[in-house]
Amino acid sequence: MFTKHILAAAATLLFAGAAYAQELATPPEHPRGEVNRRIENQKDRIEAGLADGQLTKREAARVERHDKKIHAQEKKDRQENGGNLTNKEKRQLNRELNRNSREIHRERHNNRKPNA
Repeated sequence: MFTKHILAAAATLLFAGAAYAQELATPPEHPRGEVNRRIENQKDRIEAGLADGQLTKREAARVERHDKKIHAQEKKDRQENGGNLTNKEKRQLNRELNRNSREIHRERHNNRKPNA
């Protein structure tokens, strides 16, 4: 009886491990809304920076402008490719989003205060 339970547990672990390995082997997809999700996240960070005084209006306007350019580029790339992005375009958009994310961080931590 005890042996049956051990064998059942071992089989369960074996199948779970195989499923996990298959999941790891599957390359991650670039969901259609990832760029938009990241831009929304950055917009929230900008609004939080304005609300708590970490960003000036000028700093916020600059990083928002960068986000709008990234969004426009994504839209243009998708229109040119029938609604899809090439791997090269995905890498480029992610680089630009990463760059703007770092800029938001720098601006929020540069100790400039908005004019009262």
